[in-house]
Amino acid sequence: MQLRRHVLTRWSAWGVALALPAVGCTAQPTAGAPPPVFNATDSAWILLMIPMADRARLLTDLAPSRTTDPALAAFSADTASALRADLRRLRAVLKLSGVPDTHPHEGHDMPGMVSLDTLRKAADANGQAFDRILIEALSAHLAQSGTLCAGERARGRADQAKDLAAAIAKSAAVRASRLEELRADQPRV
Repeated sequence: MQLRRHVLTRWSAWGVALALPAVGCTAQPTAGAPPPVFNATDSAWILLMIPMADRARLLTDLAPSRTTDPALAAFSADTASALRADLRRLRAVLKLSGVPDTHPHEGHDMPGMVSLDTLRKAADANGQAFDRILIEALSAHLAQSGTLCAGERARGRADQAKDLAAAIAKSAAVRASRLEELRADQPRV
């Protein structure tokens, strides 16, 4: 009886193995990780963060020739470098998502985004006037970046986008704190 059960079990397993290909059930390759799945929140977040970071970078790039505060100039240079790195990572994740970079926010002025008008005013200002524009605009940018990253982390699906949002949010929080210290050191007008 024992031997018969073993033989039947063995034949049953072989029968299943032979029948699966006949009905289209074959083993799927398992090499590598599955492609990431991006949802609408992931895509919208990336497409919004790119122009926001780009506009903030344009503003920080003005600082060396406009500010007379060495601490603010150093902060701006460091922030510009971080924004460039963020932009590279955002574009890499956008490429991974398969969503085309159609620039849907081109020309928009949204909360936290450095406006084109602010960029024009900053380009025409020097010294303390420039510093006030820079501090206000970057403060708004950093706060909105944190808010948008929190939304991505809560409702996004792709780990690559959510991880990047966490990194950007952490950096924005540190920079916002440092910017408040610099604001406190500014002369009162």
